[in-house]
Amino acid sequence: MTTAETAIKRRKNPASRSIGGGIVYGLLYVVLILASVLQILPLVWLFFFSLKNSQEVFELPPFALPSKPRWENYESVWSQGNISKYFFNSVWITVVSVILTILLASLVTFAMTRMRWKLRPFVLGLFMVGMMIPVHSTLIPLFNLFQKLHLTDNQANLVLSYTAFNLPITIMILLGFYYALPREVEEAAVMDGCGVNRVFFQIVLPMTASVIVTAAIINMIYNWNEFIFVNTFISSDHLKTLTVGVQNFVGQYTTNWGAVGATLMISILPILLAFLLLSNRIVEGIAAGSVKG
Repeated sequence: MTTAETAIKRRKNPASRSIGGGIVYGLLYVVLILASVLQILPLVWLFFFSLKNSQEVFELPPFALPSKPRWENYESVWSQGNISKYFFNSVWITVVSVILTILLASLVTFAMTRMRWKLRPFVLGLFMVGMMIPVHSTLIPLFNLFQKLHLTDNQANLVLSYTAFNLPITIMILLGFYYALPREVEEAAVMDGCGVNRVFFQIVLPMTASVIVTAAIINMIYNWNEFIFVNTFISSDHLKTLTVGVQNFVGQYTTNWGAVGATLMISILPILLAFLLLSNRIVEGIAAGSVKG
């Protein structure tokens, strides 16, 4: 049988095509389920880890629950381990940094895409160069700068650092979306007498809500999990964030492993919940931002 005859036979037999397609989709779902299980396993292991004491961590298998789950690990780290203070420090620093980054990046992107000025390509290039600089190679210059500004051991230096280093990637995410926005709406608003400020805050900013959510989640994950800046710039215990506070349970001679696991579980939950709730908006924002009109 020739190739042409085989192709004609397949066209005449849609049942065989549907069976073949079903097998392919079935295999794809199996692969995706396996990948999902592999992604979830570390979280399950950490949860079981947080319900054990230090002895059970080393004696029991990794995915075995102790005979008596120690829920008091969570209570003790929250009330006695100062984790509540670290948690709220992480929350306000993350929220303020994300809001400041999104606002500044939106203003910069609006100026880049809607205004005509000579240094526009040069300034955009400067922001893009910022993405090439290793963040932690700037620790010593930043420490010297904050020392001169009397901002060492001050949470303001974390907000400034996070905002500065997240601006380039946030501008890059917003840029493609701004290019795809129809300018007719803005032109109509200008014809009706709207100024630049009203056009930006009342028209452009609401239209970019989906991509702003994407950029905000990316910024939030980085700010929440950041360790080196906090460990370098902050020395007072009451100013530290959750990622650094976990070190309180690691001693020179003994370590409370159950408390460490409970602290790590608490630190993961906000990011995990935010991602699950906003995952659809993240995909929508990335897809929209990748299209240039």
